[in-house]
Amino acid sequence: MSQKPIEKKRKHVAEYELGRTLGEGAFGKVKLGTNVFTGEKVAVKIISGERARSPKDIAQLERERQILLKMKHPNIVNLIKVVDDETNNRCYMILEYVNGGELFDYIVSHGRLGEIEARRFMRQIISAVEYCHSLLIIHRDLKPENLLIDDKLNIKISDFGLSNVMVPGKKFSTFCGSLHYACPEILKGKEY
Repeated sequence: MSQKPIEKKRKHVAEYELGRTLGEGAFGKVKLGTNVFTGEKVAVKIISGERARSPKDIAQLERERQILLKMKHPNIVNLIKVVDDETNNRCYMILEYVNGGELFDYIVSHGRLGEIEARRFMRQIISAVEYCHSLLIIHRDLKPENLLIDDKLNIKISDFGLSNVMVPGKKFSTFCGSLHYACPEILKGKEY
């Protein structure tokens, strides 16, 4: 009976040294990465093929990857590159690192936003959403936890894991997103 070889924890992905864990999702972890040549910080989303078991999971991950590759906007987290590691059944998405945390945490720590600050954030969110919609991309999980803030207090929309490409004239019927932020149509089981 042959045993599966024990995989060593990876310390580098391409030119990036892996550091502390920034978060964890359904398909893997997000770690802080540092470019060993330039010192640039990045977020490395490590997607484990073992956690993506069904064809639906695999299709969802590939859709997220293709959507992120299409988008370039100052208020959307930028996908820098993708590194596939077929030997270890992993995919590494190298993303722009946004160091200011989530909008949710910002609001909790600072209290209610002032009108000028709220308007500035809303303009950036609307600009990014309008850009996505111009490409027929729908985020489907827009919430304060998926709105990151950079060091200049600019919004960056992240986590396109539930996003999809819209077909004009057709509606979605898949229940997705966070229940607390779901639209009434989803809660009623209607197409949206």
